Amino acid sequence: MKIKAYFLAIILFAFVEVHAQQFISKAVIEYEVKANIQKTMGSGTFADLIKDKLPEFKIGYFNFTFADNKSVYKFDHWGDKKLPSFLTSDEEDNVWYFDYNSGKYDMQKSVYGNEINVEDTMPKLKWKITNDNRVIAGFNCRKAVAVIFDSVYVFAFYTDEILVPGGPCSIQGLPGMILGVTIPRLYTSWIATKVMVNGVDESIIKPVSAKKHYDLKFLEATIRDRTKDWYSDDAAENKEIKQQKDRYLWESLL
Repeated sequence: MKIKAYFLAIILFAFVEVHAQQFISKAVIEYEVKANIQKTMGSGTFADLIKDKLPEFKIGYFNFTFADNKSVYKFDHWGDKKLPSFLTSDEEDNVWYFDYNSGKYDMQKSVYGNEINVEDTMPKLKWKITNDNRVIAGFNCRKAVAVIFDSVYVFAFYTDEILVPGGPCSIQGLPGMILGVTIPRLYTSWIATKVMVNGVDESIIKPVSAKKHYDLKFLEATIRDRTKDWYSDDAAENKEIKQQKDRYLWESLL
């Protein structure tokens, strides 16, 4: 009888756990976003002058709020270390809104202090799901890999315990919620620190209000135009500048 009771308890626990997972229809997920400043700034006259005055990492916290198969992702606060405004101001104004029912998204991006509002179809990433696993914020996650911008690898961990196919920034499209992301060429990681199911403010989950929206191609063309004068006559320095331009473009389109 004790053995039967033991197995019955296991079955009931599994049943309750599975059905509890299905009730996560809305929540707020906090992400810690960590970027290596020393590497993203690269080298050059300006970078070399200020690098030793900056911390190694820029750490910020962003909230992903979702309900009714829609989501909004935006800045919340910075970490303890004070950072100069030129490293933070644009990110504080960026907003991503996703409607997973329609397959559309709105994105407000700050480019050199100017807001550009994008409305487009959700990017389709070609994911390859692996057998690697990891626990993030208390959720069992599975690893997946994708390539964006032709050559930039994205390593993500998602959980099917939260069914919204979203993630930080515009990284999405897996069969569950992405709780961890690393993009080595951006020297940046996004890791969920907690999932809060109580007190969700659904009123903030709405498209970005703007007089005019543009598509993603317009944003890309604008960034390329704004960075076309990033150039040096020194071959070695110009190679570094090109990498800076690429990273700035990828970050802006993400």
